[in-house]
Amino acid sequence: MVERLGAAILAGLAWVGDVSLFGLRAIREAFLPPYEFREIARHIFEIGWRSTPLIATSGLAIGVVLSMHTRASLERFGAEAMIPAGLAIALIRETGPLVTALLVAGRVGAGIGAELGAMKVTEQIDALEAVAVDSFKFLAVTRIIACVLAMPLLTTITDFCGILGGFLAEYTISGMSWSLYFNRAFSLIEFTDFVPATVKTAVFGMIIGTIACYLGFTTTQGTEGVGRTSTRAVVFSSILIIVANVVLVRLIFFLFPARA
Repeated sequence: MVERLGAAILAGLAWVGDVSLFGLRAIREAFLPPYEFREIARHIFEIGWRSTPLIATSGLAIGVVLSMHTRASLERFGAEAMIPAGLAIALIRETGPLVTALLVAGRVGAGIGAELGAMKVTEQIDALEAVAVDSFKFLAVTRIIACVLAMPLLTTITDFCGILGGFLAEYTISGMSWSLYFNRAFSLIEFTDFVPATVKTAVFGMIIGTIACYLGFTTTQGTEGVGRTSTRAVVFSSILIIVANVVLVRLIFFLFPARA
């Protein structure tokens, strides 16, 4: 029993090491020529633009729900005027970045893992290497860069749609005007609220891209392995995003003490 547990721990640590080396290699290769700008742009379109309907709809729904819950709590203290500011702070600081990352991990992580996994088991990656194409740079690095660049943009969309959803809920209930709502919503928001919380999603994008690409490149056992890769990409990315979020929030509080 102890031996099995030890072997499992060692296997887990070895996997973490392999993924870390994969990610570090991707960072190094990203700054070395040739630069696949066209491929990066294509993946940004696939990852970013095609995720926008899901992100916008989810942000709108989250804004409505948060507004209703916030009103139910603040009405007890006669603090309905703080609803827009409370909603905006909750969305921009934490809810927007985390929800966006988990949604993208579900949609994009599974897609990247399945796509690269299918290419691996059908030997398409080996075929690229045979014609002198750097498969790692062409397939993995471009997707990781696209994830890193797309995440802050998608998070901004989530924040905006969430605040808009909060306005729709508030307008329906109390008839609050557009200008009054947004004046109150941004009355307590500062530069140190928006930028660190949004920029940290680039780390989430790095996690999603690295995990999905690594699992895709190491897929085995044919089509069954492709399905397993797709599932693992979502699960591992989501777990690491949640863990990384705890560390990043603490780091932001350390770097921006006034924000706490």
